[in-house]
Formats: sequence, structure tokens, C-alpha cells
Amino acid sequence: MATLDFSLKSDAAASAASVSPANYATTWLRVLHRVNPVLAWAGWLHVAMLLLALALLPFDHRLVTGLPVWIKPAKFALSGLLYLWTLGWLLADLPAAAQRSVRRISGGVALSMVVEMVCITTQAARGTTSHFNGATPLDGALFSLMGVFIMLNTVLTVWAVYLVWRHRPHGPAGYVWGVRLGLLLFLLGSLLGGMMIHLNQHTVGAPDGGPGLPGLGWSTRAGDLRTAHFLGLHSLQALPLLGWWMSRHLPRRAALLTWLGAAAYAGLVVLLFALALQGVPLLAVR
Repeated sequence: MATLDFSLKSDAAASAASVSPANYATTWLRVLHRVNPVLAWAGWLHVAMLLLALALLPFDHRLVTGLPVWIKPAKFALSGLLYLWTLGWLLADLPAAAQRSVRRISGGVALSMVVEMVCITTQAARGTTSHFNGATPLDGALFSLMGVFIMLNTVLTVWAVYLVWRHRPHGPAGYVWGVRLGLLLFLLGSLLGGMMIHLNQHTVGAPDGGPGLPGLGWSTRAGDLRTAHFLGLHSLQALPLLGWWMSRHLPRRAALLTWLGAAAYAGLVVLLFALALQGVPLLAVR
């Protein structure tokens, strides 16, 4: 696989940005397909799943845990898309010595995410929940299958964290630390999901399916572990962007400021997790 260093990515993006946002996006996707075709195509499959869910949403009025049945597939497709394309982009910055491992990680991650989306979409089509559902042998088998591939994805994330700390990604110091700390906090966010499996539900202090935030469904009357889980997972985008921005505007202090930003971000994840465990919602609506 051809690897791109940070400057080459930046130059391509800058050149496209000077023309139009559409050209910028086209160039970004072309580069992504060149450096990591597996995760790029897995991302496109998620785009198809997202469009399918959005197309069915206005016509299918069934509710699952109080939300329209196709909301969850749409949310997971969008989240999976961001994860796949971000991971492919970030791991391309590792040196050639790490790229063989990157290809193996990419294949496993792509398979894991596709299996999860197929299970979630199948259960939505059946009009039932995909997580914590053992009502029938089929429900239990699908949830168990998801658990196996979530575990595989977590192991592969540990491997990716090792790689970005063992091998220095290309780029300035702020960006490098953004990638390392972003992946580390992403792993933390993944592990927080284990508490939901332990409790066999998302909420603390009330059963799943009560009043929730519009679109998200996060409980407004009890603690909801999805809040900290969500924030932890999206550190994969937030911290590399923070490090990149710091490197461009405050290059001499970029590494330190990225560390401080990551510490604040981690503190917020821990705070939200602790509040959820105490049964406190992110936003209480009476």
C-alpha cells in the first residue's frame, strides 16, 4: 500500500480547498481510497446503509424503545462511517514498517463493522431491538454475534493504539499527539460500552425506552451510559483535529496544548460516565 506523509495529505487538501469544497472532498476521498481501500469501501457500504435507513424512515412508523425503528440503523451507519474513514486516514500516517499491520487491522475492523451493521439493520427490519435482546433464539444469536465482533474490534483497536505509540506518525508534534491520544481515548470509550453489556441495558435507574433526547434517545429521566460512550468514541476525530489546528496556529506549544485538551476531554468523559452511573441524565426533562 502506498503511504502518504502528512505534508502530502495537506498539500492535496489545500490545493483542492483553493478550488471548492466539492473538489476538496473529492481529493480527500481519492487519497483515502489510495492509502486504505478496505476501510474506504467499508465506509461506502455504511453510506448505502445510511441512505437506506433514511429512505425507509418516513414510511415505516413502527417504534422501538420509543423511537422510529430506522433511527438506530441511521445513527450507527453514520457513526461507523466516521470511524472507518477516520481510522483509515489516520493509520496511513504510520511509516511503511507498520503498514503490514495496518492492512490486517483494517480488514478486521471492516469485517467487524459490516457484521454489526447487518445485524442492526436485520433487527430493525424485524421491528425489534438489536442490543440486549435475547427474546428468541435468533435475537440471542444476533446479539451474541455482535458481541464477538465488537470484541474483535476492541482487540484490533488495542493493536492500533500500540502501533501509533510504537511508531511515530508523520506530521508535526501536535498532530502526532492528537492521533495517539485520540486513539487511546477512543479505546477508553469502547471499553465503557462494556458497562452497558454488564447491565444489559443503556440506562441506569430506569429501564430502556423511556423519554429521551430527540433523535438521540438518550434518557432524560435516568443516567444514560451512551453519552460518555459517544463522547469517548468521537475523540478519534476531535483530538487529531485539535492537534492539527494547534500545529498550524500555535506550533511551539501545540504538543502541550494538545495534551491539555486531551486531559480535559478525558475528564469530561469520566464525569459523564460517573453521572450516568449515579442515575443522572445529561439533560433532565420533567
